[in-house]
Amino acid sequence: MKKITIVGLGSSSAAQLPLGVYRMLISAGEGALFVRTADHPVLKELHEELPPYVSFDSIYEKHDQFDPVYEEITAVLLEKAKSSEVIYAVPGHPLVAEKTVQLLIAAAEREEAVIEIAGGQSFLDAMFAALKIDPVDGFQLLDASSMKRDDLKLTQHLIICQVYDQMSASMAKLTLMEEYPDEYEVAVIQEAGGANEKIKWIPLYELDRGAEVNNLTSLYIPPIADERLVHHQFSAFRNVVKALRAPGGCPWDREQTHASLKKYLIEECYELLEAIDEEDPDHMVEELGDVLLQVVLHSQIGEDEGMFTADDVIRTVTEKMIRRHPHVFGGAAAENTEQVLANWDEIKKQEGKYKEESRLGSVAGSLPALSKAYQLQKKAAKAGFDWPDASGAWDKLKEELQEFEAELSRQKVDSSLMLREFGDILFAFVNIARFYKIEPEEALASTNHKFTSRFQYIENQARLLQKELEDMTLEEMDRLWDEAKTKE
Repeated sequence: MKKITIVGLGSSSAAQLPLGVYRMLISAGEGALFVRTADHPVLKELHEELPPYVSFDSIYEKHDQFDPVYEEITAVLLEKAKSSEVIYAVPGHPLVAEKTVQLLIAAAEREEAVIEIAGGQSFLDAMFAALKIDPVDGFQLLDASSMKRDDLKLTQHLIICQVYDQMSASMAKLTLMEEYPDEYEVAVIQEAGGANEKIKWIPLYELDRGAEVNNLTSLYIPPIADERLVHHQFSAFRNVVKALRAPGGCPWDREQTHASLKKYLIEECYELLEAIDEEDPDHMVEELGDVLLQVVLHSQIGEDEGMFTADDVIRTVTEKMIRRHPHVFGGAAAENTEQVLANWDEIKKQEGKYKEESRLGSVAGSLPALSKAYQLQKKAAKAGFDWPDASGAWDKLKEELQEFEAELSRQKVDSSLMLREFGDILFAFVNIARFYKIEPEEALASTNHKFTSRFQYIENQARLLQKELEDMTLEEMDRLWDEAKTKE
């Protein structure tokens, strides 16, 4: 096994080459010098001094994706190194944005190769000098071919490499426009540090058509200074809540506890349900934000008390979702909802979530009564305490209605008994809803909303007729009620 020596050609000019690298290149033995791409200024400048070399440009033309290109280049180098010494030259510095070098390092760790990295000047040095920026302020380097929205740190200097052509520039633009304003000024840098260095500032939306792009192109996106432009990020929201709770923050927010916020969490959840029923996206956005505020407030209180943080909350639910969806993140199978729920319950058992003496112990005591009845029945049904089909639930409802009517027919009605009998009717109705997969709380909330809308229509029409509701007949109000139904 022979050695592969990896050298960097710098960003654009032979003048940037370290002396040792220059000597190694011009003294390479016959058939020993390989270059990732011949399209580099240094190779053109040193053309008369260099021995014949092998370029991998033809491999790029064979593949539609970069990964197989890099894998094939690595394979060729490893094969060559079985019999002779190899010098492999790459643009820039070998350890900056060079996937083939990383593959060779991995091969060396598996003892499939012996490698030595001889250095070179990174294009980043030239970029920092050209842009006159200090990376200590916060700096990020991303690959245009693989960067994602979540990778972007908007308050740091951002340099994007591997912008080879208009397509890669277009893909970079689309990702950046998910976070930055369309008109945000970005820089397109050509041949940084070389004699033909060019820097062109353009609006982001013109990135793929407003500047020349080639294999010596990099992009620079300056840090966002206007904090309003990062208000959509979760970290910014957390900082706002933290400031509200900090010394010198809002007195009301600083006084809140987990217990004092309980009523607000319930209230905000119901307001969100109302927005969902209204099918109003703008209202939903607002109410989802209010619910999120409650979650972050509770998390901040936990952090202030030294008990837990928002990171703990997010980590816990993320790990739980991965753990309970092995059909998505593991090797389990689930072809329908029933299998998903069966897997979910089995995993909960393995997690020890069913330690309660009663199967009903896991039903939250704070649930609204209709929802709690629904959950109690579901738990009992899973244990086999259930009718085979909905007909049994219908028979039970009829039985409870008869018992309630019997209580009403007594000469002396027992109010406490009547209350229990009416509760039995509601419980029986919930059972019927369960058989038809109807969430009773949601169903009643929908009807409440419908009733409110129709009754408000009656009120509005009465005002137009200059009448008081109390002065209208039931027939008149019924007619308006029917009009409201028709308008729905």
